[in-house]
Amino acid sequence: MSKTVPVGVSARHIHLTQEHIEALFGAGYQLTEFKPLSQPGQFAANETVAVIGPKGQFDKVRILGPARSASQLEISRTDSFAIGVKAPVRESGNIEGTPGIKVKGPAGEIELEQGVIVAARHIHFHTSDAEKWGIADKQLLKVRLGGERGLVLENVIARVSDSFALDMHIDTDEANAAGASTGDTAEIVE
Repeated sequence: MSKTVPVGVSARHIHLTQEHIEALFGAGYQLTEFKPLSQPGQFAANETVAVIGPKGQFDKVRILGPARSASQLEISRTDSFAIGVKAPVRESGNIEGTPGIKVKGPAGEIELEQGVIVAARHIHFHTSDAEKWGIADKQLLKVRLGGERGLVLENVIARVSDSFALDMHIDTDEANAAGASTGDTAEIVE
């Protein structure tokens, strides 16, 4: 049985707490939806911010909603070189001991003490998909991306939940290396 999953390429983005959203956009501010994402209830917001590192900055970094319990900037390794922040590869939410960054919005700026990561490549599995394929939460998988520059990615983390929809997330560096785009498919090979 072929274990084919859709690919989603994740460009740099930021997740913010409600407190940080209000510090950047004003008291009581609520994010507005630009477009829904592959995971139920998640969306790309209309709002963007600037992130400022020791060597450079990125303007118009998209905020993903809804508000989170901790603020986190997800960038590629190439991005980390460009702004001068040594971001470790981490699973989303695992920000303890990571570098921080300055974030600027239209109503103010904040200094994140931690939260800058290169997101570890992963596949979101709905529990039923994981059970069907015999895949456990946190299992490390090997996944083949096809195409002209096809390659095999190792250490792809399985993330299993009843609230997830099947989707593999890779960053722009990984996508560029493989010539992959959002909407392509990948195959779990082990």
